[in-house]
Amino acid sequence: MASRTKEREKHQIQFISTPIYSKDKEKPPYTRFVCISTLSKKSLTVTSLLVLLFTFLYLFLSPTSFQSPYSIGLTQTQANSTCDGIAPFYIYDLPARFTTDLVDRCQFLNIYVNTCPHVVNQGLGQPVTSKLGPSWYGTNEFLSDMLFHARAKKHPCRVHDIDAAKLFYVPFYAGLYASFAFREGNHTLRDQLAVELVSYLSNKPTFRKHGGRDHFLVAGRTSWDFMRISDPNIADFGANRLLYLPELADVAVLTIERHPWEGKNQFGIPYPSYFHPKTADEVVMWQNKVLGSKRPYLYAFVGGARVASEKAVVRAEIINKCSASKQCAQVTCKTGTIGCYDPAKVLATLRGAQFCLQPPGLSFTRRSTFDSILAGCIPVFFSEHSAYTQYEWYIPNEARNWSVLLDQKKAEQIEEELGKIPLKEVESMRKEVVRMIPQVTYAHPDSTKPGFRDAVDIALVQLTERVGRALEQEQTAVRVD
Repeated sequence: MASRTKEREKHQIQFISTPIYSKDKEKPPYTRFVCISTLSKKSLTVTSLLVLLFTFLYLFLSPTSFQSPYSIGLTQTQANSTCDGIAPFYIYDLPARFTTDLVDRCQFLNIYVNTCPHVVNQGLGQPVTSKLGPSWYGTNEFLSDMLFHARAKKHPCRVHDIDAAKLFYVPFYAGLYASFAFREGNHTLRDQLAVELVSYLSNKPTFRKHGGRDHFLVAGRTSWDFMRISDPNIADFGANRLLYLPELADVAVLTIERHPWEGKNQFGIPYPSYFHPKTADEVVMWQNKVLGSKRPYLYAFVGGARVASEKAVVRAEIINKCSASKQCAQVTCKTGTIGCYDPAKVLATLRGAQFCLQPPGLSFTRRSTFDSILAGCIPVFFSEHSAYTQYEWYIPNEARNWSVLLDQKKAEQIEEELGKIPLKEVESMRKEVVRMIPQVTYAHPDSTKPGFRDAVDIALVQLTERVGRALEQEQTAVRVD
Protein backbone atom coordinates (compact mmCIF):
# COMPACT_ATOMS: atom_id res chain seq x y z
CA MET A 1 0.00 0.00 0.00
CA ALA A 2 2.84 2.35 0.90
CA SER A 3 4.53 1.70 -2.44
CA ARG A 4 1.31 2.69 -4.29
CA THR A 5 1.13 5.93 -2.30
CA LYS A 6 4.72 6.79 -3.22
CA GLU A 7 3.98 6.00 -6.86
CA ARG A 8 0.98 8.38 -6.87
CA GLU A 9 3.10 11.11 -5.27
CA LYS A 10 5.56 10.85 -8.19
CA HIS A 11 2.76 11.74 -10.61
CA GLN A 12 1.22 14.54 -8.51
CA ILE A 13 0.92 18.00 -10.07
CA GLN A 14 1.77 20.76 -7.61
CA PHE A 15 0.50 24.32 -7.77
CA ILE A 16 2.95 26.85 -6.36
CA SER A 17 1.54 30.26 -5.46
CA THR A 18 3.76 33.28 -6.05
CA PRO A 19 2.83 36.87 -5.16
CA ILE A 20 1.96 39.22 -8.01
CA TYR A 21 2.09 42.31 -5.84
CA SER A 22 1.91 42.98 -2.13
CA LYS A 23 3.28 45.44 0.39
CA ASP A 24 3.64 42.55 2.82
CA LYS A 25 5.67 39.84 1.14
CA GLU A 26 4.50 37.33 3.74
CA LYS A 27 0.81 37.94 2.98
CA PRO A 28 0.20 38.52 -0.72
CA PRO A 29 -3.34 39.83 -1.27
CA TYR A 30 -3.66 37.60 -4.28
CA THR A 31 -1.48 35.12 -6.10
CA ARG A 32 -0.82 33.62 -9.46
CA PHE A 33 -0.53 29.86 -9.73
CA VAL A 34 2.31 28.24 -11.59
CA CYS A 35 1.92 24.60 -12.54
CA ILE A 36 5.02 22.41 -12.19
CA SER A 37 5.39 18.69 -12.41
CA THR A 38 7.18 16.54 -9.87
CA LEU A 39 7.55 13.64 -12.25
CA SER A 40 10.89 11.94 -12.20
CA LYS A 41 12.47 10.77 -15.45
CA LYS A 42 12.05 7.12 -14.48
CA SER A 43 8.31 7.47 -13.83
CA LEU A 44 7.41 9.34 -17.03
CA THR A 45 4.64 6.97 -18.08
CA VAL A 46 1.90 7.37 -20.66
CA THR A 47 -0.49 8.48 -17.92
CA SER A 48 1.82 11.23 -16.74
CA LEU A 49 2.38 12.41 -20.29
CA LEU A 50 -1.38 12.70 -20.79
CA VAL A 51 -1.66 14.69 -17.56
CA LEU A 52 1.06 17.06 -18.69
CA LEU A 53 -0.52 17.42 -22.12
CA PHE A 54 -3.93 18.22 -20.63
CA THR A 55 -2.38 20.74 -18.24
CA PHE A 56 -0.51 22.43 -21.09
CA LEU A 57 -3.64 22.69 -23.22
CA TYR A 58 -5.69 24.06 -20.35
CA LEU A 59 -3.19 26.69 -19.22
CA PHE A 60 -1.93 27.89 -22.56
CA LEU A 61 -4.67 27.30 -25.08
CA SER A 62 -7.76 28.26 -23.07
CA PRO A 63 -9.34 31.55 -24.20
CA THR A 64 -8.72 33.28 -20.87
CA SER A 65 -4.99 32.57 -20.74
CA PHE A 66 -3.90 32.73 -24.37
CA GLN A 67 -4.88 36.17 -25.59
CA SER A 68 -1.77 37.81 -26.93
CA PRO A 69 1.94 37.15 -27.44
CA TYR A 70 2.59 39.61 -24.61
CA SER A 71 0.63 37.65 -22.00
CA ILE A 72 2.46 37.56 -18.68
CA GLY A 73 0.39 35.06 -16.73
CA LEU A 74 -1.82 37.44 -14.82
CA THR A 75 -4.53 35.02 -13.72
CA GLN A 76 -5.31 36.12 -10.18
CA THR A 77 -7.07 34.31 -7.37
CA GLN A 78 -7.55 34.97 -3.74
CA ALA A 79 -5.12 33.36 -1.36
CA ASN A 80 -6.54 30.29 0.38
CA SER A 81 -9.77 31.84 1.65
CA THR A 82 -11.81 34.89 0.69
CA CYS A 83 -11.45 36.32 4.20
CA ASP A 84 -7.75 35.65 4.71
CA GLY A 85 -6.34 38.79 6.31
CA ILE A 86 -9.76 40.47 6.53
CA ALA A 87 -11.40 40.85 9.92
CA PRO A 88 -15.15 40.22 10.26
CA PHE A 89 -16.72 43.64 9.82
CA TYR A 90 -20.07 45.11 10.80
CA ILE A 91 -21.94 47.77 8.81
CA TYR A 92 -23.96 50.28 10.80
CA ASP A 93 -27.55 50.69 9.69
CA LEU A 94 -27.47 54.48 9.61
CA PRO A 95 -30.59 56.65 9.55
CA ALA A 96 -31.68 57.48 5.98
CA ARG A 97 -30.56 61.11 6.21
CA PHE A 98 -26.94 59.91 6.08
CA THR A 99 -27.41 57.66 3.05
CA THR A 100 -30.49 57.16 0.88
CA ASP A 101 -31.96 60.62 1.50
CA LEU A 102 -28.82 62.07 -0.07
CA VAL A 103 -29.24 59.79 -3.09
CA ASP A 104 -32.85 60.91 -3.44
CA ARG A 105 -31.63 64.52 -3.68
CA CYS A 106 -29.47 63.68 -6.69
CA GLN A 107 -30.98 66.47 -8.81
CA PHE A 108 -29.63 69.05 -6.33
CA LEU A 109 -26.07 67.70 -6.00
CA ASN A 110 -24.54 69.57 -8.92
CA ILE A 111 -25.76 72.77 -10.55
CA TYR A 112 -23.94 71.92 -13.80
CA VAL A 113 -24.65 68.21 -14.26
CA ASN A 114 -27.67 66.02 -13.54
CA THR A 115 -26.28 63.53 -11.03
CA CYS A 116 -29.30 61.23 -11.00
CA PRO A 117 -28.13 59.00 -13.91
CA HIS A 118 -24.86 58.43 -12.02
CA VAL A 119 -26.30 57.17 -8.71
CA VAL A 120 -28.35 54.38 -10.29
CA ASN A 121 -27.22 50.74 -10.26
CA GLN A 122 -25.78 51.04 -6.74
CA GLY A 123 -23.52 53.90 -7.83
CA LEU A 124 -22.19 52.19 -10.95
CA GLY A 125 -24.12 54.57 -13.19
CA GLN A 126 -25.51 53.76 -16.61
CA PRO A 127 -24.24 50.71 -18.53
CA VAL A 128 -21.91 51.60 -21.39
CA THR A 129 -23.49 50.69 -24.73
CA SER A 130 -20.34 49.92 -26.68
CA LYS A 131 -18.09 47.02 -27.60
CA LEU A 132 -16.34 47.21 -24.23
CA GLY A 133 -18.65 44.57 -22.75
CA PRO A 134 -21.32 44.07 -20.07
CA SER A 135 -19.17 45.02 -17.08
CA TRP A 136 -18.57 48.62 -18.17
CA TYR A 137 -20.45 51.59 -16.75
CA GLY A 138 -20.33 55.37 -16.98
CA THR A 139 -19.27 55.58 -13.34
CA ASN A 140 -18.89 59.02 -11.78
CA GLU A 141 -15.50 59.72 -10.21
CA PHE A 142 -17.01 60.95 -6.92
CA LEU A 143 -19.08 57.91 -5.96
CA SER A 144 -16.56 55.64 -4.25
CA ASP A 145 -18.57 55.89 -1.01
CA MET A 146 -21.65 54.42 -2.71
CA LEU A 147 -19.64 51.75 -4.55
CA PHE A 148 -17.78 50.71 -1.41
CA HIS A 149 -21.04 50.38 0.50
CA ALA A 150 -22.70 48.34 -2.25
CA ARG A 151 -19.74 45.97 -2.42
CA ALA A 152 -19.43 45.69 1.36
CA LYS A 153 -23.10 44.82 1.88
CA LYS A 154 -22.67 41.55 -0.01
CA HIS A 155 -19.08 40.88 1.04
CA PRO A 156 -18.50 37.38 2.50
CA CYS A 157 -16.52 38.82 5.43
CA ARG A 158 -19.42 40.95 6.63
CA VAL A 159 -21.11 39.86 9.86
CA HIS A 160 -24.57 40.82 11.08
CA ASP A 161 -23.81 40.09 14.72
CA ILE A 162 -22.20 43.25 16.08
CA ASP A 163 -20.53 41.29 18.90
CA ALA A 164 -18.69 39.13 16.35
CA ALA A 165 -17.17 42.10 14.53
CA LYS A 166 -13.58 43.32 14.82
CA LEU A 167 -14.00 46.16 12.34
CA PHE A 168 -16.87 48.67 12.02
CA TYR A 169 -17.93 50.42 8.83
CA VAL A 170 -19.85 53.72 8.97
CA PRO A 171 -21.48 53.93 5.50
CA PHE A 172 -22.03 57.71 5.49
CA TYR A 173 -22.28 59.03 1.92
CA ALA A 174 -19.87 61.83 2.73
CA GLY A 175 -19.19 62.72 -0.90
CA LEU A 176 -22.88 63.26 -1.66
CA TYR A 177 -23.20 65.28 1.54
CA ALA A 178 -20.28 67.51 0.51
CA SER A 179 -21.77 68.04 -2.95
CA PHE A 180 -25.16 68.91 -1.50
CA ALA A 181 -23.76 71.33 1.11
CA PHE A 182 -21.24 73.18 -1.08
CA ARG A 183 -23.56 76.09 -1.82
CA GLU A 184 -24.78 76.54 1.76
CA GLY A 185 -23.46 79.91 2.92
CA ASN A 186 -24.29 79.37 6.59
CA HIS A 187 -21.45 77.32 8.05
CA THR A 188 -23.57 75.96 10.89
CA LEU A 189 -26.09 74.56 8.43
CA ARG A 190 -23.34 73.32 6.13
CA ASP A 191 -21.72 71.35 8.96
CA GLN A 192 -25.00 70.14 10.48
CA LEU A 193 -25.11 66.64 9.00
CA ALA A 194 -21.47 66.00 9.92
CA VAL A 195 -22.16 67.07 13.51
CA GLU A 196 -25.24 64.85 13.61
CA LEU A 197 -23.19 61.86 12.43
CA VAL A 198 -20.64 62.36 15.20
CA SER A 199 -23.44 62.65 17.75
CA TYR A 200 -24.98 59.41 16.46
CA LEU A 201 -21.67 57.52 16.70
CA SER A 202 -20.75 58.91 20.11
CA ASN A 203 -23.84 57.28 21.57
CA LYS A 204 -22.83 53.83 20.32
CA PRO A 205 -21.08 51.59 22.90
CA THR A 206 -19.07 49.97 20.11
CA PHE A 207 -17.69 53.37 19.13
CA ARG A 208 -16.92 54.48 22.68
CA LYS A 209 -15.15 51.20 23.50
CA HIS A 210 -12.00 52.09 21.54
CA GLY A 211 -12.68 55.71 20.67
CA GLY A 212 -13.38 54.87 17.03
CA ARG A 213 -9.99 53.25 16.39
CA ASP A 214 -11.69 50.18 14.93
CA HIS A 215 -14.10 52.24 12.78
CA PHE A 216 -13.82 53.56 9.25
CA LEU A 217 -15.81 55.59 6.76
CA VAL A 218 -15.43 56.35 3.04
CA ALA A 219 -15.44 59.87 1.62
CA GLY A 220 -16.19 60.01 -2.09
CA ARG A 221 -14.48 63.35 -2.60
CA THR A 222 -11.03 64.77 -1.81
CA SER A 223 -10.12 65.44 1.80
CA TRP A 224 -9.99 69.19 1.08
CA ASP A 225 -13.80 69.15 0.77
CA PHE A 226 -14.08 68.10 4.43
CA MET A 227 -11.39 70.35 5.97
CA ARG A 228 -12.65 73.93 6.00
CA ILE A 229 -10.21 76.25 7.71
CA SER A 230 -11.73 78.94 9.91
CA ASP A 231 -9.65 81.80 8.57
CA PRO A 232 -11.27 84.91 7.07
CA ASN A 233 -8.21 85.40 4.86
CA ILE A 234 -8.75 82.04 3.13
CA ALA A 235 -11.43 81.82 0.46
CA ASP A 236 -14.45 79.70 1.33
CA PHE A 237 -14.95 77.27 -1.56
CA GLY A 238 -17.73 75.28 0.09
CA ALA A 239 -15.92 72.78 2.29
CA ASN A 240 -17.35 71.44 5.54
CA ARG A 241 -15.49 70.47 8.73
CA LEU A 242 -16.20 66.73 8.90
CA LEU A 243 -12.54 65.73 9.15
CA TYR A 244 -11.75 68.41 11.71
CA LEU A 245 -14.33 67.11 14.20
CA PRO A 246 -12.26 65.79 17.15
CA GLU A 247 -14.47 62.72 17.66
CA LEU A 248 -13.27 61.37 14.29
CA ALA A 249 -9.56 61.88 14.95
CA ASP A 250 -8.90 58.14 15.30
CA VAL A 251 -11.42 56.90 12.75
CA ALA A 252 -9.86 55.72 9.48
CA VAL A 253 -11.09 57.85 6.60
CA LEU A 254 -10.79 56.39 3.11
CA THR A 255 -10.72 59.16 0.53
CA ILE A 256 -9.83 59.53 -3.15
CA GLU A 257 -7.28 62.16 -2.10
CA ARG A 258 -5.77 62.43 1.37
CA HIS A 259 -4.21 65.57 2.81
CA PRO A 260 -0.46 64.97 2.28
CA TRP A 261 0.57 66.71 5.50
CA GLU A 262 -2.35 66.58 7.93
CA GLY A 263 -4.04 63.34 6.93
CA LYS A 264 -2.62 60.96 9.53
CA ASN A 265 -5.93 59.06 9.70
CA GLN A 266 -6.66 59.48 5.98
CA PHE A 267 -5.90 56.75 3.44
CA GLY A 268 -6.10 57.11 -0.31
CA ILE A 269 -8.31 54.73 -2.28
CA PRO A 270 -8.66 54.62 -6.07
CA TYR A 271 -11.00 56.85 -7.98
CA PRO A 272 -13.68 54.66 -9.54
CA SER A 273 -13.13 53.96 -13.21
CA TYR A 274 -15.48 52.32 -15.73
CA PHE A 275 -14.67 48.61 -15.35
CA HIS A 276 -16.59 46.56 -12.74
CA PRO A 277 -15.94 42.88 -13.46
CA LYS A 278 -17.80 40.03 -11.82
CA THR A 279 -15.13 37.37 -12.37
CA ALA A 280 -11.36 36.97 -12.52
CA ASP A 281 -11.71 35.70 -16.10
CA GLU A 282 -13.03 39.09 -17.18
CA VAL A 283 -10.02 40.77 -15.58
CA VAL A 284 -7.54 38.43 -17.27
CA MET A 285 -9.13 38.87 -20.67
CA TRP A 286 -8.97 42.66 -20.33
CA GLN A 287 -5.36 42.56 -19.09
CA ASN A 288 -4.26 40.54 -22.08
CA LYS A 289 -6.23 42.80 -24.39
CA VAL A 290 -4.48 45.96 -23.22
CA LEU A 291 -1.09 44.23 -23.30
CA GLY A 292 -1.67 43.46 -26.96
CA SER A 293 -2.88 46.97 -27.83
CA LYS A 294 -1.10 48.82 -30.62
CA ARG A 295 0.27 52.10 -29.28
CA PRO A 296 1.25 54.42 -32.15
CA TYR A 297 1.48 57.51 -29.92
CA LEU A 298 4.29 58.29 -27.50
CA TYR A 299 1.97 59.98 -25.02
CA ALA A 300 -1.63 61.04 -24.43
CA PHE A 301 -3.53 63.59 -22.39
CA VAL A 302 -7.20 63.56 -21.41
CA GLY A 303 -8.28 66.72 -19.63
CA GLY A 304 -9.03 70.42 -19.81
CA ALA A 305 -7.39 73.72 -18.97
CA ARG A 306 -7.31 75.23 -15.48
CA VAL A 307 -7.18 78.90 -14.46
CA ALA A 308 -5.55 81.09 -11.83
CA SER A 309 -3.08 78.65 -10.32
CA GLU A 310 0.44 77.28 -10.72
CA LYS A 311 -1.14 74.03 -11.86
CA ALA A 312 -2.83 75.92 -14.69
CA VAL A 313 0.55 76.84 -16.19
CA VAL A 314 1.65 73.21 -16.40
CA ARG A 315 -1.69 72.16 -17.89
CA ALA A 316 -1.58 74.92 -20.50
CA GLU A 317 1.94 73.91 -21.51
CA ILE A 318 0.90 70.25 -21.83
CA ILE A 319 -2.21 71.06 -23.86
CA ASN A 320 -0.26 73.32 -26.23
CA LYS A 321 2.55 70.80 -26.60
CA CYS A 322 0.15 67.94 -27.23
CA SER A 323 -1.94 69.87 -29.75
CA ALA A 324 1.13 70.67 -31.81
CA SER A 325 2.67 67.19 -31.70
CA LYS A 326 2.09 64.21 -33.96
CA GLN A 327 3.30 61.98 -31.13
CA CYS A 328 0.43 62.92 -28.80
CA ALA A 329 -3.19 61.73 -28.65
CA GLN A 330 -5.58 64.09 -26.92
CA VAL A 331 -9.15 64.34 -25.64
CA THR A 332 -9.90 67.91 -24.61
CA CYS A 333 -12.47 68.47 -21.88
CA LYS A 334 -14.61 71.56 -22.37
CA THR A 335 -17.94 72.68 -20.98
CA GLY A 336 -20.72 71.39 -23.18
CA THR A 337 -18.70 68.53 -24.69
CA ILE A 338 -19.01 64.86 -23.75
CA GLY A 339 -15.68 63.48 -24.98
CA CYS A 340 -14.18 63.21 -21.50
CA TYR A 341 -17.26 61.38 -20.28
CA ASP A 342 -17.32 58.80 -23.07
CA PRO A 343 -15.60 55.70 -21.61
CA ALA A 344 -15.03 54.09 -25.02
CA LYS A 345 -13.36 57.23 -26.40
CA VAL A 346 -11.25 57.80 -23.30
CA LEU A 347 -10.06 54.18 -23.14
CA ALA A 348 -9.32 54.05 -26.89
CA THR A 349 -7.18 57.18 -26.61
CA LEU A 350 -5.24 55.95 -23.59
CA ARG A 351 -4.76 52.46 -25.06
CA GLY A 352 -3.15 54.04 -28.11
CA ALA A 353 -0.30 55.66 -26.18
CA GLN A 354 2.80 54.48 -24.34
CA PHE A 355 2.56 57.15 -21.63
CA CYS A 356 -0.35 59.13 -20.16
CA LEU A 357 0.25 62.58 -18.67
CA GLN A 358 -1.25 63.24 -15.23
CA PRO A 359 -0.67 66.89 -14.25
CA PRO A 360 -2.48 68.10 -11.11
CA GLY A 361 -5.94 69.52 -11.68
CA LEU A 362 -8.03 71.36 -9.11
CA SER A 363 -6.12 69.25 -6.57
CA PHE A 364 -3.14 66.89 -6.71
CA THR A 365 -4.90 63.72 -7.89
CA ARG A 366 -6.89 62.74 -10.98
CA ARG A 367 -9.35 60.05 -11.92
CA SER A 368 -7.43 59.82 -15.20
CA THR A 369 -4.56 58.13 -13.35
CA PHE A 370 -6.76 55.08 -12.80
CA ASP A 371 -8.21 55.27 -16.30
CA SER A 372 -4.66 55.10 -17.64
CA ILE A 373 -3.80 52.10 -15.43
CA LEU A 374 -6.93 50.40 -16.73
CA ALA A 375 -5.72 51.11 -20.27
CA GLY A 376 -2.21 49.79 -19.59
CA CYS A 377 -0.79 53.27 -20.18
CA ILE A 378 2.20 54.30 -18.04
CA PRO A 379 1.30 57.33 -15.86
CA VAL A 380 3.53 60.40 -15.99
CA PHE A 381 3.27 62.57 -12.87
CA PHE A 382 4.44 66.11 -12.15
CA SER A 383 4.00 65.93 -8.36
CA GLU A 384 4.72 63.16 -5.88
CA HIS A 385 1.38 63.96 -4.25
CA SER A 386 -0.54 62.85 -7.34
CA ALA A 387 0.01 59.19 -6.39
CA TYR A 388 3.07 58.28 -4.33
CA THR A 389 1.94 59.91 -1.06
CA GLN A 390 -1.68 59.00 -1.71
CA TYR A 391 -2.21 55.35 -2.60
CA GLU A 392 0.40 53.44 -0.60
CA TRP A 393 -1.98 50.51 -0.15
CA TYR A 394 -2.32 50.03 -3.90
CA ILE A 395 0.90 50.92 -5.68
CA PRO A 396 4.29 49.17 -5.93
CA ASN A 397 7.05 50.28 -3.59
CA GLU A 398 9.32 51.39 -6.43
CA ALA A 399 7.67 54.26 -8.29
CA ARG A 400 9.99 53.97 -11.29
CA ASN A 401 8.81 50.40 -11.90
CA TRP A 402 5.39 51.59 -13.07
CA SER A 403 5.44 55.37 -13.57
CA VAL A 404 7.46 58.45 -14.47
CA LEU A 405 7.92 61.57 -12.34
CA LEU A 406 8.90 64.73 -14.20
CA ASP A 407 9.79 68.11 -12.79
CA GLN A 408 7.09 70.63 -13.72
CA LYS A 409 9.79 72.75 -15.35
CA LYS A 410 10.35 69.95 -17.86
CA ALA A 411 6.81 70.08 -19.21
CA GLU A 412 8.24 71.71 -22.33
CA GLN A 413 10.57 68.75 -22.88
CA ILE A 414 8.08 65.93 -22.44
CA GLU A 415 8.89 64.19 -25.72
CA GLU A 416 12.63 64.38 -25.13
CA GLU A 417 12.36 63.04 -21.58
CA LEU A 418 10.01 60.18 -22.44
CA GLY A 419 12.01 59.33 -25.54
CA LYS A 420 15.07 58.63 -23.38
CA ILE A 421 13.43 55.64 -21.69
CA PRO A 422 14.59 52.34 -23.30
CA LEU A 423 11.90 50.23 -24.97
CA LYS A 424 12.70 47.24 -22.75
CA GLU A 425 12.13 49.38 -19.66
CA VAL A 426 8.87 50.71 -21.11
CA GLU A 427 7.60 47.16 -21.65
CA SER A 428 8.54 46.19 -18.10
CA MET A 429 6.74 49.22 -16.68
CA ARG A 430 3.64 48.45 -18.71
CA LYS A 431 3.48 44.91 -17.36
CA GLU A 432 3.63 46.28 -13.83
CA VAL A 433 0.84 48.74 -14.62
CA VAL A 434 -1.33 45.94 -16.02
CA ARG A 435 -0.68 43.82 -12.92
CA MET A 436 -2.16 46.66 -10.86
CA ILE A 437 -5.52 46.62 -12.65
CA PRO A 438 -7.37 44.21 -10.28
CA GLN A 439 -6.38 45.99 -7.08
CA VAL A 440 -7.45 49.45 -8.27
CA THR A 441 -10.74 48.17 -9.72
CA TYR A 442 -14.08 48.11 -7.91
CA ALA A 443 -15.62 44.70 -8.63
CA HIS A 444 -19.32 44.55 -9.45
CA PRO A 445 -21.29 44.76 -6.17
CA ASP A 446 -23.41 41.74 -7.11
CA SER A 447 -20.34 39.51 -7.27
CA THR A 448 -19.83 38.12 -3.76
CA LYS A 449 -16.74 36.08 -4.69
CA PRO A 450 -15.21 37.54 -7.86
CA GLY A 451 -12.05 35.41 -7.59
CA PHE A 452 -9.65 38.35 -7.27
CA ARG A 453 -9.01 40.99 -4.66
CA ASP A 454 -10.28 44.39 -5.74
CA ALA A 455 -9.92 47.89 -4.28
CA VAL A 456 -12.41 47.13 -1.50
CA ASP A 457 -10.65 43.89 -0.50
CA ILE A 458 -7.26 45.60 -0.39
CA ALA A 459 -8.68 48.34 1.84
CA LEU A 460 -10.24 45.79 4.21
CA VAL A 461 -6.93 43.93 4.52
CA GLN A 462 -5.08 47.14 5.34
CA LEU A 463 -7.78 48.31 7.75
CA THR A 464 -7.59 44.97 9.55
CA GLU A 465 -3.85 45.40 10.02
CA ARG A 466 -4.30 49.00 11.15
CA VAL A 467 -6.90 48.07 13.75
CA GLY A 468 -4.70 45.26 15.02
CA ARG A 469 -1.81 47.67 15.55
CA ALA A 470 -4.02 50.33 17.15
CA LEU A 471 -5.59 47.96 19.64
CA GLU A 472 -2.22 46.43 20.49
CA GLN A 473 -0.86 49.91 21.24
CA GLU A 474 -3.94 50.63 23.32
CA GLN A 475 -3.44 47.46 25.40
CA THR A 476 0.25 48.27 25.85
CA ALA A 477 -0.62 51.74 27.12
CA VAL A 478 -3.11 50.25 29.60
CA ARG A 479 -0.49 47.80 30.92
CA VAL A 480 2.04 50.62 31.37
CA ASP A 481 -0.48 52.65 33.35
